[in-house]
This record gives sequence, structure tokens and C-alpha cells, in this order.
Amino acid sequence: MGATVGPVWGRTEQQDFRSRVRGTLLGVALGDALGAPVDALGLAEIQERYGPEGLLDPGQAYGRRGAVTHLTQLSLFTVDGLIRAQVRRDTGAWHPPTDVHRAYRRWAATQRDWGPDERRKEDGWLAREEWLYARRDPGRALLLGLGDDTMGTLESPKNTGEPGPEAAARSAPFGLLVGWEPQLVVQLAMECAAQTHGHPVACLSAGAYAVVVHGLACGESLDGAVQRALALLSRRPGHEPVTDALQHALGAVRQGMPTPARVRELAADGSADGLLAAAVYCALVGEDIRHGLGLAVNHDGPSAAAAALTGGLLGALHGETALPPAWLAELEGRPTILELADDFAMEMTQGPALHGPTTSSPAWLTRYPRA
Repeated sequence: MGATVGPVWGRTEQQDFRSRVRGTLLGVALGDALGAPVDALGLAEIQERYGPEGLLDPGQAYGRRGAVTHLTQLSLFTVDGLIRAQVRRDTGAWHPPTDVHRAYRRWAATQRDWGPDERRKEDGWLAREEWLYARRDPGRALLLGLGDDTMGTLESPKNTGEPGPEAAARSAPFGLLVGWEPQLVVQLAMECAAQTHGHPVACLSAGAYAVVVHGLACGESLDGAVQRALALLSRRPGHEPVTDALQHALGAVRQGMPTPARVRELAADGSADGLLAAAVYCALVGEDIRHGLGLAVNHDGPSAAAAALTGGLLGALHGETALPPAWLAELEGRPTILELADDFAMEMTQGPALHGPTTSSPAWLTRYPRA
């Protein structure tokens, strides 16, 4: 796997990219946190608990307001793996799926261990963030897929019967590789999805989501990014469930005022293609980020995954400054998310100045070890 030469980074381009990286990661986390309190509830139960309009602001989950689930945790470890892949490239080792898998294995350790092991310097700084050691209802496919050192691949995937949305919901960071060709973004997201969710629908949905985020991060409209994803996916075998779902989402935009029933219809049985379609729809019809995330949460399907997917799209589209400040103030792990986002933006825009064959920043290699 290779990547194309990246864009030329002037000051304005760097600032815009940093805002979109921050917006994407914070958007995923905000959507995840908004959906967490009602993830297992149907619309009638949500309305009974929060009123006829449903949940409109972050509620209590896991003992606090603004708590995130494993979907945000895994998205952060995706970023960590991508940075480590760039750093390890100096050694001649270039296989990003392997580095992402190692990052996911570090996440899996947070679900088993009581807290960070300070002796394991090779784990880097993210794995030493104590708040990430909270277990937030990870699905069985995640724990099984990452339960041993064997890495699932597209040729030999893990959990081939698992079409759920969790792999797609952690895949926004792949779309932030703006120097990559879109088809390589699709490929990488699919390869990493196969590590836990080997059903073709799950892998293709992850690839589709990543490349839509990629288009947005490159400044495209949401409709244009979805159209490009459709064109790219149409070349891959078994694409029909995912491309049909995305076409359905685009068609639903023209069917009048958005309703929970329309979101529920798109989400279907809660598999990855349906949740991706629902997220695209909510991002397209939302009057603003609050409205779009509210639509993604208040329906009968999995609220956290739908809203995390929607938040990633809206954050990549609008950037950090469009996100609701009051929600950000209560968001669990916000300092970590911002620190990681800025590290990713720095690596992608200034990587050669941080590490290379002849000179390297010791501080950077402590944060992201080559080992």
C-alpha cells in the first residue's frame, strides 16, 4: 500500500486542515456522547424520558454528562495508529493496517487492565490516558476480533458474519489522510474494518464513510463527497447493499421534512449500511449541527453509532468552530481529543521536520515510538 505526495501546506491550508481534523474527532465524540444515554432505547422510550422532542442536549450516561462510548475510544486509537504508521515509515516498514491493528490491540488492553502500565514506554502517550480505561459496552465482535495477535485481513477477515456499524464508526480518521488518493482511503478503511467486522457490508460501509469524510476534509460538498463514494464503491464486488443505502439516503432528502420515521427507515436493522445512510441523511438535512445530531439520536435505531457517524461528517464539513460550545465544555476526554487531533495535523503537515532518516525529535518519538 502506498500514498500519493501530499498537498502543499501554506499557513491558511494548515489552519483549515487543523480545524477539520479537530472538528471531525470532536464531532464523532459529541455525537457518540449525545447518543450514549439513549442507545438502547426506542423513540417512544426516549420521548417518555426526555419529552416529545426527544433528547436535545447531552444527558447522563456512565455516571456523568458528556460521556463517550467505545466508538470514540476506538476512533482515537485509529488516529494513534495512523500517526505511528507515518513515524515507522522512516524505518522502511510501511504497512498502515498493521500499525492500526497494533493500536487497536492497545485499546483492547484498556478493556482488560485496571490502568496504564508506565513501564510499557513503547505504548506511547495515548495508552497512558487513564480515562480511556473505562469499559463502555464494547461489542462482542470487537473483543473477539482483537482478542489475539492474529490480524484479520480482507482475504482472511475476523467475524465474517458481523455486519454492524462499529468498524465504520471508528473510520473517520482514515478520511483525514487528505494526501492520499481516494481509492487508497477506501482500501485502508476496509482492511482495518476486517480486523473485527469481516462481513462485506461492514467493510464496504467503513470504506464508504472514510472516503466521504476524505472528500469533506478536502473541501467538497457533502453531496459531492457521497457521489464520489458511490462511484468508487461501484467498482468493488458486493457493493450493492451499501450503494443502494446511500442512494436511498440521497433520495430521502427530497421527500419533505425530516422525521424520526424516515431516519428509522434508512437505519433499517441497524447494520453498517443502514446506519451510514441514516448518518448521511441527518447530515444533509440538519439545519445545523445540533439539529443534525438530534435527528441521528431520536429514533428507534442505535443512537450512539448513528450520531457518531453523523458528527464525524458534520465536523469534517464545517470544522471545529461550528460545534456547540456548551456541548464541548462537558465532553469527556476533550483535552485528549484536541491534543491528539493537533498531533495528527502536525504529523500530516510537518512530519518530515519531526522525524526522518537523518534527524528526529526525541520528544515526538517518545509520544509515538517506532517500536
